[in-house]
Amino acid sequence: MSDQPHGAPGTAGGLIGRRLPGRQDRRLLQGRGRYVDDIKAPAALHATVLRSPVAHGHIVSFDASAAVADGRVHLVLDPAEIARLTEPIPVTWQLPGQHLSQVSLAVQTVRYIGQPIGLIVADSRAAAEDAAELVVVDIDPLPAVTSVPAALADGGPLLYPECGSNIAGQIHFGDPVDDLEQIMATAPHVVERTLGVQRINHSPMEPRGILADWTAATEQLTVWSSTQSPHVVRQELAAVLRLRVDQIRVVAPDIGGSFGGKVTLQVDEALVCLAATILGRQVKWIEDRFENLTAAYQGRGQQARARLALGSGGRFLALHADITGDLGAFAIQAGSGPFQVTGLALEGPYRYDRAGATVRAVYTNMVPTGAYRGYGMQEASWIRERLIDEAARELGMDGLDLRLRNIVGPGDMPYTTHTQLTYDGGDYAAALRRAAALAREHCGASAGQVSRGAAATACVEITGFAPSALLEMFHIDWSGWEAGRLRVNQDGTVTAFAGVIPVGQGIETTLAQIVADRLRIPIGWVAIQLGDTDVTPYSDLSSQASRSLTLAGGALVQAADRMRDRMHALASRFLGADPADVSLDSVAGTDASPDKAVFRAAGTEQTVTWRDVAHRGWKGWGRSGSDQIQLEETVEFDPPAITFSYSSHGAAVAVDRETGKVAVTGYWSVNDSGILVNPLIAEGQITGGIAQGIGIALLEEARYDADTAAPLATAYRDYVLPTERDVPPVTIEHRCTPSAHIPGGFRGLGEGGAIPPPATIAGAIADAIPQIAHSLTSTPMTPARIWAALDAAARPGRQAGREHAAGDAPR
Repeated sequence: MSDQPHGAPGTAGGLIGRRLPGRQDRRLLQGRGRYVDDIKAPAALHATVLRSPVAHGHIVSFDASAAVADGRVHLVLDPAEIARLTEPIPVTWQLPGQHLSQVSLAVQTVRYIGQPIGLIVADSRAAAEDAAELVVVDIDPLPAVTSVPAALADGGPLLYPECGSNIAGQIHFGDPVDDLEQIMATAPHVVERTLGVQRINHSPMEPRGILADWTAATEQLTVWSSTQSPHVVRQELAAVLRLRVDQIRVVAPDIGGSFGGKVTLQVDEALVCLAATILGRQVKWIEDRFENLTAAYQGRGQQARARLALGSGGRFLALHADITGDLGAFAIQAGSGPFQVTGLALEGPYRYDRAGATVRAVYTNMVPTGAYRGYGMQEASWIRERLIDEAARELGMDGLDLRLRNIVGPGDMPYTTHTQLTYDGGDYAAALRRAAALAREHCGASAGQVSRGAAATACVEITGFAPSALLEMFHIDWSGWEAGRLRVNQDGTVTAFAGVIPVGQGIETTLAQIVADRLRIPIGWVAIQLGDTDVTPYSDLSSQASRSLTLAGGALVQAADRMRDRMHALASRFLGADPADVSLDSVAGTDASPDKAVFRAAGTEQTVTWRDVAHRGWKGWGRSGSDQIQLEETVEFDPPAITFSYSSHGAAVAVDRETGKVAVTGYWSVNDSGILVNPLIAEGQITGGIAQGIGIALLEEARYDADTAAPLATAYRDYVLPTERDVPPVTIEHRCTPSAHIPGGFRGLGEGGAIPPPATIAGAIADAIPQIAHSLTSTPMTPARIWAALDAAARPGRQAGREHAAGDAPR
């Protein structure tokens, strides 16, 4: 590991770069976490969601009379009542031409199995579930659209006949299509593949949960929610329930994982809050695992027809992808966002004479899709890196050499892609060489029925998303700025507030390190307040898109610097000394009291403690007439540009040719995320992302029945997650190119670990068994698919015919 220089832990400085354990770790590991279901609410009523049992159809009747007659039942919400009492949820990120711009809570036409159509509230969850079985819903079935090809088929069923097709909208990024086609028609070599990425479940340890409490006397709604974005939930609830924003308080307690599945308000969550306002009672709903796997919003789900044109010496002449994303039954608030990011991020760390992507999204009768860790960038990496590997194979070149011939160099920075992303520094080639060397060194030799191979790929990660002006330009209804508020309390302790929240990324610790380091005080003096809309600064995007430390940290760097200067100035006045002659003694130990830190005037015996300065400052003493009294500083930081991290990953695999099973035997990441606040936490984030990437590469898939669109992955016996047996030891090395855009020099890294693994592992499989390389076009690369590819390769008469068929994406 190559970490930045740092000081001793717990001292009044040198905290950036320290491997401090997460301050929340002990509490969570000892079972003292406080998740939504842990909140004591003995008087709460319990909700169960009534869901559609069919994928497509018109609701003819909804008879809840038997349920209403159950004495344990307090409320039944049917589609008509929901329509009367609610407004739709607005969509924030749309495609050009997108006809549907809202998510309705009330439906008369169901469009996926598991879609909420009503709600029952009863004394207990068991009572609510019993009553749900008494509700009789008559649905007139319609034909289901069960795949992307079916959505595009001429004469097929339409989810929204008024729209005329199942295409929600389309956009093109990069160079004009005509320019790209001209190069493709004349290039010496063109590689074309149809590449697919499957649908994915988020599978957080803690499924979603809501505890809603309406206080009629004050007309206030308090919501405890397992959410990544409390402020977004508040404003969306206000719109849905026809309330003022200031009537709603949203609190995010401990969050047991999210990965994008909790970034926005979902329909079932809104219905629980509606029930609380009707009943004037606390209403609780905790999603069970079956619901989480079959009805919660999913991620990924893309197909692409992609082409790479090459010239002499392997020069990249043009890259183009026609990307089709599966929205599911409707576009959620940012449903098309991942597909659009795939197009924007397609080029990765390489140079092309021309490049572009055409992105469209289609409706299907499956669960809606949205954000998932890696947010379109993993899909872009899969398309790009598979094309490069296949080009190298067809040209008889080494894949590493082909990449290095075309990679963006340090001297090219800042480098603007054809899709108008401007990279802001780094040595991509050095990272790629190092990852490739590590993978090759530890690959091992093939023996018996086991073939071994190794590969390395490179990627660029969008982080610190995003400048508000950029969001406005793309008509994305979010703000990108983050605020940090810092208070030195009367006793000298420090409280910092931010709109981002902890979702397992250790943000409580890293923000405390930043504040303590800039103020030059022990970290034990610093408390971090997050996750409460009544207390914390506003934040639209909060903890997603690799931005929480980058932007909230950047804001708190500035706030802490201002506060440090103010405390220094106050101390100088109390000491009657020139500020240049006053210094703050460092304090050892994280638990030292604020009265142990002393400001000292040079050449005198005069001192004043940090605590005394804080106490006197809150009295309004020692200031000039125009000085602010309260020892608080708030900074609103809107980044001037996106900042980009980069990494190269290497993988070694062993493929059992008899069974088709792929074992990842080694994994290496060479990562540059600028200044690392806490390498221990950073490596945990990277390793977790790699584990998820391995799952997507080899195991996970949210499958649906090809005729009925019924979900087939309804439990973890059907939806296979990676375990410790599937994830090898991971070696991580760090490089450091500080970001010029972010105070503190930080870059994000929350998604970088998840982006390259599928493409890297596919490259290693291709290296192990070159004869099946052409068929590695879809994830997951399960034993059955690898065995089928091996079987086809063993039958020369069938191989050519299967070349493109193997590229069909899974449903």
